[in-house]
Amino acid sequence: MTPALEIVGLTKTFGEKVAADHVDLTVPPGSFYGLVGQNGAGKTTTLSMATGLLRPDGGSARIFGADVWSDPSHALAMVGVLPDGLAMPERLTGREVLTYLGLLRGLAKDVVAARAQELLSVLELDRAEKTLVIEYSTGMRKKIGLAAALLHAPRLLVLDEPFEAVDPVSAATIKTILRGFVAGGGSIVLSSHVMALVEQLCDHVAVIDQGRVAAAGPLEQVRGDRSLEDTFVGLVGASDTGSRGLSWLSR
Repeated sequence: MTPALEIVGLTKTFGEKVAADHVDLTVPPGSFYGLVGQNGAGKTTTLSMATGLLRPDGGSARIFGADVWSDPSHALAMVGVLPDGLAMPERLTGREVLTYLGLLRGLAKDVVAARAQELLSVLELDRAEKTLVIEYSTGMRKKIGLAAALLHAPRLLVLDEPFEAVDPVSAATIKTILRGFVAGGGSIVLSSHVMALVEQLCDHVAVIDQGRVAAAGPLEQVRGDRSLEDTFVGLVGASDTGSRGLSWLSR
């Protein structure tokens, strides 16, 4: 079966910093794939290259067989992306943002209107009908970003820290939406450094460390008989700096 996302040898450097070092990753269709790593490990860089937001120095990425860089119109039509630090048109309301983006994608006006209404309602953003995006909280921005990623009914979702700054009630709603998306045949790649969240949602996982894939595969296979957090710490190495110093805090 054609992978939902296939990354081969993706490489990116910023000056002397190697952010992604020949990353290889295969996301099976219909999977809920977690990408975990420390801050600065290369998760965001890798996902940005895989979804056409950042041009790689080397390597390739394919979405259901379509090359992201040589066939972008085909590849990117099949993916919805929620990037980290998402920028939105801030002088529009949530509904106006979705309408604008839907029409840009070539969706019919009535389809955009119906989908926008349903997304705003499910994500409880219809309560802020007249609120401009510039006045949105961080959590609300995450939700309107997710709505924009879902609007065109993609086959693959790529979500970079989608639960950051989202309240527990909204997080539960988003989890239900994402599980339903996978149950309906969709595929998801979710980046996070919260191991418990990945264990709760994902069936596959990859550990990124210093721009390289340290481990990848089905969740149960990667973590073995330990928790994902323990496996992760064992793979990337734990710092002992927290056990040293700050003696003045001791009683």
